[in-house]
Amino acid sequence: MKRVFLIVLDSFGVGEMPDAADFGDTGSNTLKAVSGSKAFHVPNLAELGLFHLDGVDVKEQRAEKVLGAYARMAEASKGKDTTIGHWEIAGVISKNPMPTFPNGFPDALLQEFSKRTGRGIICNRPYSGTEVIKDYGEEHMRTGDLIVYTSADSVFQIAAHEKVVPIQELYRYCEIARSLCQNDWGVGRIIARPFEGEAPDFKRTSRRHDYSLTPPEATMLDEIKEKNLDVLAVGKINDIFAGQGITDMVRTANNAEGIERTLEYMKKDFEGLCFTNLVDFDMVYGHRNDVEGYAAALTYFDTKLPDIMAGLREEDILLITADHGCDPSTESTDHSREYIPCLIYGAPVKQGINLGTRSTFADIAATVLDYLDIKGNIAGTSFWSEIAK
Repeated sequence: MKRVFLIVLDSFGVGEMPDAADFGDTGSNTLKAVSGSKAFHVPNLAELGLFHLDGVDVKEQRAEKVLGAYARMAEASKGKDTTIGHWEIAGVISKNPMPTFPNGFPDALLQEFSKRTGRGIICNRPYSGTEVIKDYGEEHMRTGDLIVYTSADSVFQIAAHEKVVPIQELYRYCEIARSLCQNDWGVGRIIARPFEGEAPDFKRTSRRHDYSLTPPEATMLDEIKEKNLDVLAVGKINDIFAGQGITDMVRTANNAEGIERTLEYMKKDFEGLCFTNLVDFDMVYGHRNDVEGYAAALTYFDTKLPDIMAGLREEDILLITADHGCDPSTESTDHSREYIPCLIYGAPVKQGINLGTRSTFADIAATVLDYLDIKGNIAGTSFWSEIAK
């Protein structure tokens, strides 16, 4: 009974890609930025090869012995956002970037959205998620108008106080937005951003919900499900893939819960894939330029890594990766165009194998399917034969 545990450390990039300048990300290096913090201590990730990756120059933290295989992965898709990154990990390369709206959304879209929801719109421009409720929260409370905003990413975000807009109503508004945001307006994600409290101390709640576009092609999730194997989704994985190819799922409020839900799945009998996203690195620390918080979050994950590794059965493999960068040390608060790590561990995996720099995240999908003995029609080249014992 083969099981694959694929964990995405959301936004944990390991250095700028050659085309980083095209995305305004020259010099971005999430790993290097956080590795200088006193809060950063990741000996278990080091033993899985993190500091042996191509281009990583944090050599003083290298482990003497690497317990698995490792690779640096380049993004072949034209983008640096969550949706495109996860789709590529799952075997779909996006040739065109998803639309962004640096000047706000067009009037025609917002007029139709307002008509269907019966509410007015305020803000309509790129904004920090924490700052937008500080600046527009009181007006929203007074008028009932929805706070609609975006970022440098392909997102349409709707913030509303839970006492003004009940959570299920906010979700319904997001479904309306998802139905409108197609084709030229087809942003990658509609995001519900509920908040609570009193001014000026508004706080976002954990009931965020993402509504993604459906992947344009079959992913490794579809291929696994089609073979009557399990695809278990932890965190926002179900949202990112719009539920497509998922057989069971659980949402999580933070990294700690995501790790615990993954450990719970490890104790269950299933065959196939458990796909986890740990979002705090990106949402709580990367976008807020919190180097110390990001470093501490990685250290926390590293302290839980021995439990994850110990939970693996004889035929299980573990892959730890990311979906893009989000360097918290730069002026930008947005994602960064970076390589990502891929650390592979388990009883079936050879130790100390450097797979070099791979040309696409999709090699992960091809390898997962290869290990599960599935011949799927997806992008990517499997590296399983290079690391199998």
